[in-house]
Amino acid sequence: MAKYLLLKHYRGAPAAVNDVPMDRWTPEEISAHVQYMQDFADRLEKTGEFVDGQALAPEGSWVRYDGEGRPPVTDGPFAETKDLIAGWMIIDVDSHDRAVELAGELSAAPGAGGKPIHEWLEVRPFLTAAPTVTE
Repeated sequence: MAKYLLLKHYRGAPAAVNDVPMDRWTPEEISAHVQYMQDFADRLEKTGEFVDGQALAPEGSWVRYDGEGRPPVTDGPFAETKDLIAGWMIIDVDSHDRAVELAGELSAAPGAGGKPIHEWLEVRPFLTAAPTVTE
């Protein structure tokens, strides 16, 4: 089994086919979308492929270490940034092909008008071994 991170973007990915921002959806459309996501996760939980998933708020901050004895430096949030992660799901599947298959299915979650979003999802494998450094 291999773990993959499926990333949903508010912005930063290519435009979805049904590209109506969620803040313009009706409460019913939002409920249908969230239910689709939950049903998807429930099904994967039964097959042992679901690890975890969460939606994320658009707010956030950048943080960095600024030296011994000094407080971390923070800046942001940068709502104007190109990449803004909306949520994530971790799956544990037999192959990259299976991860792509599931991401494609998740991309069909309903959006405005109840029609599939056809959004782009980023599929990222977990690093399984430390990179080897050669000279």
